Amino acid sequence: MSLTLVSAKSVEDDRKARFESPLSVRGLTVSYGESPAIFSVDVTVRAGAMTAIVGPNGAGKSTLLKAALDVVKPLAGSVQIYGQPLAQMRDRIAYVPQRASVDWDFPTRVIDVVLMGMYRQLGLLGRVRARHRTLALDCLDRVGMRDFETRQIGQLSGGQQQRVFLARALAQQADIYVLDEPFAGVDAATEKAIIAVLQELRDAGRTVLAVHHDLTTVPDYFDDVILLNTQIVAAGPVADVFTEDNLQAAYGGRLATARVDPESVAG
Repeated sequence: MSLTLVSAKSVEDDRKARFESPLSVRGLTVSYGESPAIFSVDVTVRAGAMTAIVGPNGAGKSTLLKAALDVVKPLAGSVQIYGQPLAQMRDRIAYVPQRASVDWDFPTRVIDVVLMGMYRQLGLLGRVRARHRTLALDCLDRVGMRDFETRQIGQLSGGQQQRVFLARALAQQADIYVLDEPFAGVDAATEKAIIAVLQELRDAGRTVLAVHHDLTTVPDYFDDVILLNTQIVAAGPVADVFTEDNLQAAYGGRLATARVDPESVAG
């Protein structure tokens, strides 16, 4: 029988990394039925960086986000936010779900959707004051949607709806922004506007974590990447991790079916 020895220094380094990381998960496992959606996932997200979660369909990318945020219950594993339990740190996280998961027929105005991001500031009575409205309008302005403040959310295009949900996240004034497929079903102008806002957040010291599908834009948009296929294939800086070998491993040797320009991938 062989034993794996772990030095005290490596344990301390791991503990320090988890304490400093905006999001750290260990042994995270989620199952929908008999097969695990994600299995024993260990990953530590770097502070002040934009990180993409990349992998084939069914790899568990959205599940990883939802389990990390306790939207779905894991079978096993732990989650820490800056070294603390998630329950104590929720106010530091803003979450933008998949647009397809939202009921857009709900009768509410754009400005009201953004104000929902201030629920902790508004309190139980939800009394909206001038400063709240000013902040909401500023957030809408940042995503190019200020002129739509009185429009019903269901009357907007898909790209406009995504911008409004990003504005709601901005209104939370969080430290960590978690987005599930923020560019799905949006036009090129909206994608450009969203990535500009996310990069502004990163440059201001915030942390951005997003599920992303378009492999061709990963090197341009993100600092770090997590390659996932039920388990972690590789994770780290794009320049080190986003290689053809790692992508082939993540996509099960089916990289030709993914949208990727080999010349944009580090060899």
